[in-house]
Amino acid sequence: MSVAEPVHSKTTTPVPPDPRLTNEDLAPAHERKWKVYDLFALWMSDVHNLGNYTFAAGLLVLGLNAWQVFTSLLIGFVLIYIGCNAMGRIGQRHGVPFPVVSRISFGVWGANIPALIRAVIAIMWYGIQTYLASVAVNVMMLAAFPATKSWTEHSFLGLHALGWASFLTLWLIQSLIITRGMESVRKFQDFCGPAIWVVMLALAIWVWAKAGWTISLTSTPHPVSTGEQFRQWFGAIGLILATYGTLMLNFCDFSRFAPDYRTVRRGNFWGLPINSTAFIVLSVVVTAGSVEVFGEAITDPALLVAKIGNTWVLVFGALTFAVATMGVNIVANFVSPAYDLANVWPQKITFKVGGAISTVLALLVTPWNLYSNPDVVNYFLGGLGAFLGPLFGILMLDYFWVKRGRVDTEALFDARPGSRYYYRHGVNPKALAAFVPSAALAVVLALVPYFDSVAAYSWFIGTAVGAGLYGVVCRRERAEALL
Repeated sequence: MSVAEPVHSKTTTPVPPDPRLTNEDLAPAHERKWKVYDLFALWMSDVHNLGNYTFAAGLLVLGLNAWQVFTSLLIGFVLIYIGCNAMGRIGQRHGVPFPVVSRISFGVWGANIPALIRAVIAIMWYGIQTYLASVAVNVMMLAAFPATKSWTEHSFLGLHALGWASFLTLWLIQSLIITRGMESVRKFQDFCGPAIWVVMLALAIWVWAKAGWTISLTSTPHPVSTGEQFRQWFGAIGLILATYGTLMLNFCDFSRFAPDYRTVRRGNFWGLPINSTAFIVLSVVVTAGSVEVFGEAITDPALLVAKIGNTWVLVFGALTFAVATMGVNIVANFVSPAYDLANVWPQKITFKVGGAISTVLALLVTPWNLYSNPDVVNYFLGGLGAFLGPLFGILMLDYFWVKRGRVDTEALFDARPGSRYYYRHGVNPKALAAFVPSAALAVVLALVPYFDSVAAYSWFIGTAVGAGLYGVVCRRERAEALL
């Protein structure tokens, strides 16, 4: 049986799903409404945000020229495209979300380990991204209504009154969208994805015109040696993989709703190598134009919009950036913990309940304080993020190499001792044996200053080591699968 063939259960006698392992949201999807445009828009929502703009613009400041940024990130997005197609195939074939897919490798109970790691990261970033979107709204409010400046004079728990008003407004809007389920998420991201293109294209034309319709793509504001350019070029590939390793890991949460695998491939193709690279290139061109016009690289598009000098243009731009940030937040940081928390206690926690818990936790951690603390962002979230590479490597190798795509979907909901994915007490010790050392190595490379030269590659190294170790401990199982 090839991995391209449809899956048929090997269970001769149907076994009712264990209620401790399933609910309507975790069970295989019945409705498959996500089309090519929906997946394309998903990637637009995930890529079109202030963080990615600043990341691409920052590469120009570090010493790469526009063409070098373009080639490095194009390669990175092609690799992400390949990885998302692989995870997307699993989700589309079996119709189940990430925590259920994790049961294949980690066991019916052990799957909570990767699920909760992914959930904690997502909840933290959910709060941080909501805060960053609220900052854009603050800019808009101060420009349109100068009297609101008085709201910034007093603070509570580290945030002034205007900040609280903006944050809670966006928090409530997102909560209303996501508590209506995945269909509401699909419709919202269909709108958010294209929204920022309007601002970005207008910004590019304005900067290009101000620069006399001439922008250099071969120069950089801070030239560096050829050797340093190579290091930055490869580092950009590693960093973009680490950035999108989160969504790549749980991409099955979305592909499970696609009617066929061809839809997944086409949506990913237009959304990743094509659209994502185009957005990055536009970001770099706009930044290069800011050097020509203002004599310095302006890496924050909101600051560049402010240079236009029109209040209502600033309002429109800030509002669009806020909407775009909400789009990436819902796609990348809400869907995953909603499913992950539902997996912990399916009898009580549905997708909507899991989403509600996630939003409340994202508020309680006061994300503005997290974001202002480099130690929390770099060490806690950076350390947890380093775990994602080994998880991805183990899941991919187990599904495609060890088990060769031969997965019994019904058995993923069977918690009886001796069932196919029960392993040992519901946990696969081989997966843990590969995950623990590879995750430890990835964390050390990502966080210890001595390894700064290879920190950008921690996700890639963790993925390779995790997959390699799992392949070693599963040699016998692989050989048996070939018989």
